[in-house]
Formats: sequence, C-alpha cells, structure tokens
Amino acid sequence: MAFGNNKENKIFSEINITPLTDIFLVLLIIMMVVAPSFQSQDMNVDVPEVNNGVNIEESKVTVAVTHDGAMYVNGEPIQASALTDKLIALKDDNEKQEVIVKADKNIKSSTIMDIMDSAQNAEYKKLIVAGEPLNKKEQKQLEQDARESVNLPTEEE
Repeated sequence: MAFGNNKENKIFSEINITPLTDIFLVLLIIMMVVAPSFQSQDMNVDVPEVNNGVNIEESKVTVAVTHDGAMYVNGEPIQASALTDKLIALKDDNEKQEVIVKADKNIKSSTIMDIMDSAQNAEYKKLIVAGEPLNKKEQKQLEQDARESVNLPTEEE
C-alpha cells in the first residue's frame, strides 16, 4: 500500500494499536462487571471447634438454649421473659457474677443477644459464650429433666 505521490513510494508498515487497546479495555470492563457473580454466596456460619481453653466451672449460672428455642437456667426450664428476674435471683448465690451461655448451633444470634441483655440488666460482670455448642445429648437430658421435674409423660409413653 503506497501513499503519497510517485516520488515517494514508501510502504506504510506501522500498526495502529488504538482499536486493539479499545477491545482490551472493553473486555477488561466486562470481566470486572461479571467477576463478582462467580463468587459463591454461602452464608452458613459454623461455630469453630475449641481445641483447648479454660474449663467451665459448674458453680456459675448457666443458660442453655435448645434447638427449639427452649431456655434452661441451671437445668430448670424458664421463659425468655422471666430470664432477667431469674438471673437477679441467682446473682446473690454467684460470687463471681458470671453467666455462661450454651446454645444449639442453629439458634439465631438475636436469642443470644436477648440473653446478653438480660445478664446486663441483672448487673452481671461477665458473660461467657461456650465454645462448644449444646449437643443433642445435652439437649435431650435437659428436656428429660424438665419433664421429670414437672412429672409430664415422656415421648415414649
């Protein structure tokens, strides 16, 4: 391809990279827009396992929450609305003023926040959330103890 007059029969051999740059910029923008959709949307949060730590003393006030949302304070069933009053009543017996929360791993965090609010309203100094969730064996034992204390028939009867 020759440009100019016959005196200058020079060949134009330079490459115009402007269209190539435009294509790469468009591809880059498309990838930046599409890339976030490749990320997984897994919102499940599992409670981490505790390999070592401080042992929980049984003399402290323990609030347990089962998978169905039933609350137990030191093994006795209680309604969520009466939790603050129960914690206030137990505060005199507890010299360390600590509350331990053990809950099923499927319990909503709002339930734990309600327990924290009740402990704060009862003026406890420390709240401990147990590292291990309340397992099924412990939940069944709490439910069985609650039935026996009220003398209700068990599920097998």
